[in-house]
Amino acid sequence: MRRFFDVLISLVLLVILSPLFLTIAIIIKINSKGPVFFTQMRIGKNNVLFKFYKFRTMMVGTPNVATDKLGDAKSYITSVGKVLRKTSLDEIPQLINILKGDMTFIGPRPALYNQYNLKELRTKAGVHVLVPGVTGWAQINGRDHNDDFQKTELDRYYLNNRSVVLDIKILFMTVFKVLRAEGIIEGSKSKTIKVESKKSASM
Repeated sequence: MRRFFDVLISLVLLVILSPLFLTIAIIIKINSKGPVFFTQMRIGKNNVLFKFYKFRTMMVGTPNVATDKLGDAKSYITSVGKVLRKTSLDEIPQLINILKGDMTFIGPRPALYNQYNLKELRTKAGVHVLVPGVTGWAQINGRDHNDDFQKTELDRYYLNNRSVVLDIKILFMTVFKVLRAEGIIEGSKSKTIKVESKKSASM
């Protein structure tokens, strides 16, 4: 049933957002050299790799690591990219991943192919059996401020408490967080900010 709704909703959104999709693509091409899309191998369900799509927000040649691991990420981000990242509009192409079945709307964010520690932790916790999502419980509880252990614990909470009600809560909280641009770190972090505990996670 979830797959049916993923296909239906992603198709509807792609049609509705097609003018915005085209506008962003044109602006990216005008703003800087390089492709419209940024593609990267990510870890999917059962640790199977898939090609992940986003609008390109960084200069061509940027090191292929998580943004919060870059020493000076802001120097790599294009002027248009700053706006796209702050508003999360760079995530729109992931509708293609949902349509293909690589991703779903709600689930753990897909790790980069070279985030070996996160991959190992998620596998031990059993989280790897979930289809990765555009947003998830960890995204609304710290996002980039979470280290690999915190991400895994939050993802484990979602695995053990999945429900329609929790998915709806995550969806609405994601909109709220995006509007406030919360939890985004552009560059390496020197310390980790405390996130909600499991006790508060049961809200």
